[in-house]
Amino acid sequence: MKRSWNTLSQQTNGLYAVADFERTAYRLVTEQVLYASDRNARSAYHMVEEYFDDYVAALAPLGIRLERNAHYRYVVALPAHSEGTPVTLDETLLLLVLRQRYDVAARQGQVEEQGEVIVELPELQDAYQALTQRPMPDVGTLRALARAAKRWGVARLVESEPDDPQPFHLRVRPAIVEVVGELWLQRLDQHNRDDDADSDDVTEDDDATA
Repeated sequence: MKRSWNTLSQQTNGLYAVADFERTAYRLVTEQVLYASDRNARSAYHMVEEYFDDYVAALAPLGIRLERNAHYRYVVALPAHSEGTPVTLDETLLLLVLRQRYDVAARQGQVEEQGEVIVELPELQDAYQALTQRPMPDVGTLRALARAAKRWGVARLVESEPDDPQPFHLRVRPAIVEVVGELWLQRLDQHNRDDDADSDDVTEDDDATA
């Protein structure tokens, strides 16, 4: 660590206690992304921004690297190695589709002031089927997948108004650019390899029983 939390706390003259630095480091590890625009993350974001090098040094031994985006004002903690939190195929597919929709919106200048992109369900359904060659998960499953996306700081579900025919829409957040990158493509490739292996096993079993 560049400087101890105790040293930093003393330098703030009581503004931040040691526990404040520790809690913020824990939030970086567990929440992955801290946005200045989120009321419950604003203080933690500013602490990381102010002591960025210290947090970089503190998390490096854990195999975690920090990146920050000054334009949209967020910091993101990423695994330094290819291993990461285990994810399901449905989670992987949805996040890759959301990343694609974000990239399209960015090219078309449809990104909102805080870096978010709105994805309506009809648009999501068309993109999901086109990119994955699979039917989009049902509404209940999508809600569960959206909770995972929120946990990773890359999207959030917004309930629709009562007169809206769709139950909700998704707001894709700017950190998806860092979070859903090469690692997710590797995960998708591994899922595909696993599926191929399972198919081979079924074929061999069928041959054995024929």
